[in-house]
Amino acid sequence: MAEQRRILRLGELMVQQGLITQDQLRIATIEQAQNDLPLGRQLVRLGFVSEAMVRDIVAHTIGQESIDLSVVVADSDALQMVPQDFCRRYHLLPVAFEDATQTLVVAMADLFNVIALDQLRALLGGKIQLKPVLAAEAQLEEYIDQFYGYELSVDGILREIETGEIDYQSLTAGGDEYTQPVVRLVGALLMDAVKRGASDIHFEPEYAFLRIRYRIDGVLQQIRSLHKSYWSGLAVRLKVVSGLDIAETRAPQDGRLNMNLCGRPIDFRVSTHPTIHGENIVLRVLDREKSIIPLERMSLRPETLDEMRLMLTRPEGILIVTGPTGSGKTTTLYSLLSSRNTEAVNIMTLEDPVEYPVTMMRQTSVAEVNKVDFANGIRSIMRQDPDIILVGEIRDNDTATMAFRAAMTGHQVFSTLHTNSALGAFPRLSDIGILPDIMAGNIIGVVAQRLVRVLCPHCKEAHKPDEMERKILRLKSTEKPQIYKPKGCKKCNQNGYRGRMAIVELLRIDNDFDSLVSRRAHLDELQSLAREKGFITLAEDGVRRILEGHTSLAEVMRVIDLTNHLSENTNKVTRKK
Repeated sequence: MAEQRRILRLGELMVQQGLITQDQLRIATIEQAQNDLPLGRQLVRLGFVSEAMVRDIVAHTIGQESIDLSVVVADSDALQMVPQDFCRRYHLLPVAFEDATQTLVVAMADLFNVIALDQLRALLGGKIQLKPVLAAEAQLEEYIDQFYGYELSVDGILREIETGEIDYQSLTAGGDEYTQPVVRLVGALLMDAVKRGASDIHFEPEYAFLRIRYRIDGVLQQIRSLHKSYWSGLAVRLKVVSGLDIAETRAPQDGRLNMNLCGRPIDFRVSTHPTIHGENIVLRVLDREKSIIPLERMSLRPETLDEMRLMLTRPEGILIVTGPTGSGKTTTLYSLLSSRNTEAVNIMTLEDPVEYPVTMMRQTSVAEVNKVDFANGIRSIMRQDPDIILVGEIRDNDTATMAFRAAMTGHQVFSTLHTNSALGAFPRLSDIGILPDIMAGNIIGVVAQRLVRVLCPHCKEAHKPDEMERKILRLKSTEKPQIYKPKGCKKCNQNGYRGRMAIVELLRIDNDFDSLVSRRAHLDELQSLAREKGFITLAEDGVRRILEGHTSLAEVMRVIDLTNHLSENTNKVTRKK
């Protein structure tokens, strides 16, 4: 009876969602009773629905995640953990292994197969967590053959390419693409980059070789060098999956691709650029899971977090996030917006381009093709009954004017601006053409930030600061703290750093600031008032991070100028030497 209720429940849901008709459900139920096939398989066999439809509706019914194996890139680390015959016996497929959390993502046709999960735990020694996701049964059989049938490591694929000829033209033709070594090589490189936490992947052709570099924690690292003969096949494959013109090699192109890596969907923004040695291709990794984080997990000072929440309570006005490229402005904006993203609020965005699609937000890419720029985009959004507007960047007078007009008409506006500090936003806006009278009363606050690498907790080395370091850190003679420096170990790939954190200065604008801004007060006056209200600069927040042992002095000085912490006497002594 319970099985019959489950069957009817699945069928009723499909009818309610318009996937099948009541007549098709009746036919499938009769057929199911005669040949004892599960209802989902029976509906697929009759041609009423696809495997993907059944998989997704079942996952939704039981409140679990589903996965489409056709867009999954195999993880060689995960496959090595579970033998092929075990996968066949228990109808499962290891999809990805997260080393940081020691979690194995496993695709299964039956998520409630307790015996299979218990046997897998026993096989893995009970030390690894399992994350089962629902996959179509027919896909499981096909992809067990596929993933275990081919070499998936980068070195293994390179050996395969070197020992046999490859027809690069077949990459764009029909047939089983996965049999092509170059297809697997691209997948293996992308998987490797995501597992290492790279934000960008650079394919850079030189005269006789191809350099591959990853940007990890804001710093480029060379990963591999391949002979130039590999580049034509790799470039074609990257262009094909990104929807770019493979025949065009003399003009820049932009594209986008989506793959399932490490058990989750990850987007890549692809850019090609012609150079003297061939096309340079750079992929920006857009990992939503790691890029959109709650405010509570941004490692902000409690006082800064309270000030930020206070700013978000203002019903209208403009909130500006400043910093150079790569300083995490977009991540902070999305974190702020996510805290307000509910059914009761209409959030509309203008971005160049949209990097992270978010449920419920109405997101628009600024592009010539769409005939939308920031200025006329804001004008159009104002007629869409928004509560909150995100403007990707204030870069000219028209955009700034429209953004402030939206803020003055009862909307919360979030945007970014390129300045070196929070207080630098005022002269920058004035330079763009915004009058002080317009700024006063319409700016909620300014957040300036930088990203610094976090020291690896497994290998960081403590040391006592020398005289110069003590002056930079402004330590008193009685203070004897320990500070840390990087060393390098297996856990951090010998880098000494693992992950990044934000250094923030936050300026909340109140009536006192507005009165100074409206009468065109000098920057020194604004700074004095900010100090009275407890303003903490980027340099001071960076020093705090150093003394707390989160990062090193050299790393903070890489992104923030700390030389003004030295006294004049120190500078004179340094010059004499």
